[in-house]
Amino acid sequence: MAEPVRQFDLITMGRIGVDLYPLQTGVSLAEVETFGKFLGGSAANVAVAAARLGRAAAVITRTGDDPFGRYLHRALREFGVDDRWVTPVAAYPTPVTFCEVFPPDDFPLYFYRRPKAPDLEIRPEELDHHAIRAARVFWVTGTGLSEEPSRTATLGALAHRAGAGITVFDLDWRPMFWADPDQARPHYAEALRHATVAVGNLDECEIATGVREPWACAEALLAAGVELAVVKQGPAGVLAVHRDGRTAEVPPVPVEVVNGLGAGDAFGGSLCHGLLSGWELERTMRYANAAGALVASRLACSSAMPTGAEVDGLLARATP
Repeated sequence: MAEPVRQFDLITMGRIGVDLYPLQTGVSLAEVETFGKFLGGSAANVAVAAARLGRAAAVITRTGDDPFGRYLHRALREFGVDDRWVTPVAAYPTPVTFCEVFPPDDFPLYFYRRPKAPDLEIRPEELDHHAIRAARVFWVTGTGLSEEPSRTATLGALAHRAGAGITVFDLDWRPMFWADPDQARPHYAEALRHATVAVGNLDECEIATGVREPWACAEALLAAGVELAVVKQGPAGVLAVHRDGRTAEVPPVPVEVVNGLGAGDAFGGSLCHGLLSGWELERTMRYANAAGALVASRLACSSAMPTGAEVDGLLARATP
């Protein structure tokens, strides 16, 4: 008898790597003397964020067959994320990402993903489609569409999952991963056809839809096929619009920003938690905003992901 497929609350698919963050703020990489090493990559961080909130999470990705790859396996397991679908690629090194930290709003990123990142070597024939279809939430990213074979694997997984549970497309626009921005829109459109939720900031929404005004972005994403459009607006907060007419506009939670880079991934994991919990739309957005704010007030991404008690505490303090 075949072993039953384990149902995860969340399976993410996409980018992973090692983040090397400076332990000095307000200086360029040329002046930094020491760095901290952390698990990174949007898909991995979203899974960590959900696991911190008690969700059964797994990630589909690939690393190099090297010490950094082994570090990422260990880090995922320590964070409670299932790593069974994290496999090595002998031909390419595990990516590293550096950032500069200039609070409150300048955090330049430097990606070292050449000649090719292993997470873009996810192959369609290696996917566990039964597990993907069984997951309560499946999360994919725009970066996964930037090169083959990851593009075909991502779109194939989305098509196979059609009609099963919550499917989130994180627009995740990184221009340095694409030779031409115009190449992205047809692939984004195909992903949106199979997704039930789209999440992105204004730059990402503009790449996906061609428009930039928040309400227009939301309407364009709904027209592209999703049921829920979540438009992140930075200091203006977040806008969520559901096809059934429900809306929520939520301001950001004020914190002293240390490093804003992990906030979006914390938002994503908490968004999944709220959707899985069946919360009202505004409650979900407020919770996700608070989780993002907590990470923005800390240096790291993955290790900074908050627990439920920490999010509840911030919300309680922020409520008049």
